[in-house]
Amino acid sequence: MASALDRSQCVPLYHQLKGLLLEEIRAGRLKPDDKLPTEEKLASTYGVSLITVRRTLSELAAAGYVRREQGRGTFVAQPRVAQGPRELTSFSYEMQKRGLRASSRVLARDVVRASEEVARDLRILKGGQVFRLRRLRLADGEPMGIQTAHIPLELAQGLVREDFGRASLYDLLEKKYGIVPARAREVHSAVRLKAEEARLLRLEKGALGLAARRITCTADGRPFELVHSVARADRYQIVLDLVCARGR
Repeated sequence: MASALDRSQCVPLYHQLKGLLLEEIRAGRLKPDDKLPTEEKLASTYGVSLITVRRTLSELAAAGYVRREQGRGTFVAQPRVAQGPRELTSFSYEMQKRGLRASSRVLARDVVRASEEVARDLRILKGGQVFRLRRLRLADGEPMGIQTAHIPLELAQGLVREDFGRASLYDLLEKKYGIVPARAREVHSAVRLKAEEARLLRLEKGALGLAARRITCTADGRPFELVHSVARADRYQIVLDLVCARGR
């Protein structure tokens, strides 16, 4: 993999090293989930400082080409999952379309009192009972994101007894309770992962993530679900198809 860096160029060494590693990844010589040499090994191989190596790896991670796992090292990232205007479907279905095996690890499953925000978004009384489901979502065993769903308990009393390790929440809502999602509004934002989120997603503390807040409604416009989620920025990207407005 090693190739000499040209110190006579005006191009910074970290940028040259980044280009060399990118070439290895794009050519398939470094494949998804391959572990890169340690920072010390890269510094020794290319004759650069640890600061240069760390800047190179940080930029590759920010661009989604590698992922840095605390205590384990740096790995070539899987291709990102594109997320943009699409059908309202479950995580399980989205992963299935991409040839990935979806699974979940239940982090919390309980009945709680609705906060002011939850009550407002679900159009219920503050303090009303809601079913809360917090899950770590995985694709082929790799953590992709953390989702916390809130659903008014009166709509689906039995949810608290369901096994959500593999079951799709939307499938259960439709088949057992006759609740069919028709439309949703989802707002995305960039965030720095909290320590617990980074640990669950196998990323370094303070890594970047994509946060989303979604309100899902039935065909008659009634909201039945509020979801807060955070996804790995190295595995997701938002893709928008835009059209030119008239007169521009």
